[in-house]
Amino acid sequence: MKKTYYAALSYLTAGLATGLFYREFTKANDFSGDSQLSLVHTHLLASGMLFFLGVLALDKLLNLSGLRMFNVFFWTYNAGLALTAAMMVLGGILTVQGITPSAAIPGISGLGHMGLTAGLILLFITLGKRVSGKATAEAELSRAN
Repeated sequence: MKKTYYAALSYLTAGLATGLFYREFTKANDFSGDSQLSLVHTHLLASGMLFFLGVLALDKLLNLSGLRMFNVFFWTYNAGLALTAAMMVLGGILTVQGITPSAAIPGISGLGHMGLTAGLILLFITLGKRVSGKATAEAELSRAN
């Protein structure tokens, strides 16, 4: 459960930092248009911090982290969100600087979204195992080790 808490805390920090960066970077560059930078703050707070606070509550109730599949979900989802956010920041910085972002940036961000989708599927598989009771023996074995 600690890693889920630290993930939520990390996304809170990153979300607040990207909000501050967006405000100061666009002000320093005298930019008033639309860019991906304006969205990173909200994405990290909602898809990162709030999401992992919800997962933390579910873990407390259902002991999800006692299942091996939880670890796969955790790292897959985090990798997808990190890749997506990084491409949003890169695309936003280029836009603010007046550079047309490469078409590769949304493509790579799409890979991040695929990682997020895979992570969500893995989370629901993990939840399904715990809710149906099929994972009880597996959880007992992992606690014993």
